[in-house]
Amino acid sequence: LARNRETCLVLLAVCCFAAQSELVRYDNYHLYRVEIANQEQLNVLQHVELYGNGYVFLDSPVQSRMNVSILVPPHKLEDYRELEKNLHLRSQLATQNFQSIIDAENVPRKTKRSEGFGWEEYQSLEAIYGWLDELAAQYPSLLAVESIGRTYEGRDMKLVKLSHQAGNPGIFLEANIHAREWITSATATWVLNELLTSQDPAVQELATSYDWYILPVANPDGFHYTKTTNRLWRKNRYPHTVLCAGVDLNRNFPYHWMEGDVDSGSTTDWAHGYHNTPLSMCFEFRDNGPYGFVLPADQIIPNSEETLDALIAMLAKAKTMGYFNRT
Repeated sequence: LARNRETCLVLLAVCCFAAQSELVRYDNYHLYRVEIANQEQLNVLQHVELYGNGYVFLDSPVQSRMNVSILVPPHKLEDYRELEKNLHLRSQLATQNFQSIIDAENVPRKTKRSEGFGWEEYQSLEAIYGWLDELAAQYPSLLAVESIGRTYEGRDMKLVKLSHQAGNPGIFLEANIHAREWITSATATWVLNELLTSQDPAVQELATSYDWYILPVANPDGFHYTKTTNRLWRKNRYPHTVLCAGVDLNRNFPYHWMEGDVDSGSTTDWAHGYHNTPLSMCFEFRDNGPYGFVLPADQIIPNSEETLDALIAMLAKAKTMGYFNRT
């Protein structure tokens, strides 16, 4: 990240042992939307998240007056209802069988249109990286792909730079830092494709007026693990102990780390506070309905279109406010 006013960071923003021989299932897990109304509720939910016991938090409880999604396993339903009663939690049941949502998320498409790389279904890490390399060969004067590092398990972290001219201000777009949030890397690759191929003048202006640095999968090891072992894995795969693997990458940047009851130590905090990047933000995607982070593949393109519209509007406003003026 550059240390000047010409760079904007956009994030496309989702610990226990699991056997790697079979895919973890979530049959009859209940998904609840929970409103955290006060400090007591927050403290208890943070304790429950920390010690797990089968609960899966799709959102981390970091402050009061926020909503979180919690998966409750069948054997914990009575305990959860008692927790609701004792804490006076406002809780809404979204689905009684979360596995059915996972099963419907990425049904393989058999149409001719879906052959090759596309956005009718979620892609693997290998498919995303292969597509990036193909794009670089197709647009050698505009694109460059490089590995900016290797993960604990030895996978490349591939970044693509799109540049039409020297001296442009930069946009750094990062996705899939949380392994289970497949919609983020799908959206990032769709946006890249639009920047290269769209005939919309507003999109073309974005492509030519800024240098784009896109990291579509910031957590390759965790992303791969969600495909092979546990769909809802969030962290990377660095082993803390024999029984506990994973670092929450978006909570471990060296800027006000673990200070208070706020979402500190995140990428956006670090980019804005440490590197003086003037615009640093996290986009929150769908869904507030029953899907959580497991959006059906038919929502990839609508979600991506919303995101591109937001980028167009946000960057236009930032430009008028002088964020990209040279100093």
